[in-house]
Amino acid sequence: MQRRRPSSYKPTSRLYYLLLFLVLFFLWRWTNGWHRFLCAGSTKPPLATQLIAVGSHQRPPSLHNPHEPIIVESPGIEYINLDNATVAQGEDRVLILTPLRDAASHLDTHFRLLSELTYPHQSIDLAFLVGDSKDDTLSVVQDEVKRLQTPSNPSRFHSALIVEKDFGDGIQQTVEERHSLKAQGTRRKGIGRARNYLLYAALKPEHRWVYWRDVDIVENPETVVEDLMKHDRDVVVPSMS
Repeated sequence: MQRRRPSSYKPTSRLYYLLLFLVLFFLWRWTNGWHRFLCAGSTKPPLATQLIAVGSHQRPPSLHNPHEPIIVESPGIEYINLDNATVAQGEDRVLILTPLRDAASHLDTHFRLLSELTYPHQSIDLAFLVGDSKDDTLSVVQDEVKRLQTPSNPSRFHSALIVEKDFGDGIQQTVEERHSLKAQGTRRKGIGRARNYLLYAALKPEHRWVYWRDVDIVENPETVVEDLMKHDRDVVVPSMS
């Protein structure tokens, strides 16, 4: 026998009250706790708000940044304006760069020619890179720089830098082998690496000219720096004709 339910009882009544309870609960949570997750401001996306502000010539909204501001005047920040750099005529800072490898026998002539340059030595910085040498190039260049840069020497330069960097190239070659066409690929690659290291280590914002000088030069005009500057070109190379 099955008991019949009253005709006024509906099966969906419980579900209706459950849904009503959930709606009321979510409304209570919304008004008492969830508002703290909301962001103040326009309900439109930030990009749309900025576009509308720009189109109507209004000031775009500012977003609050809780971090401490960066002090631009901090001594750890250096500002250099190369566009407005002005240097007195004839006083442009020159950086002379010379890579060295097994060059001990050439250094005496090299430093003699440097000392004879007529360009103001106080406007010249010297930098050398010694790498993969089998002779005493490093000790000789150190002695020459020490002698040249003594405070009592009126011909001393503004500064001198010696960089030591080995690239692991221990191949020994004769002069003929070094200048042969077959060796140029590997040789030029090594020279390029050495020059990059030396340039990055020595170049400063105040340098207006970089003069790459081979160590085995035996003769040059004393005015070679001024002669190169007179061309007023970004890059000047010697003519081999």
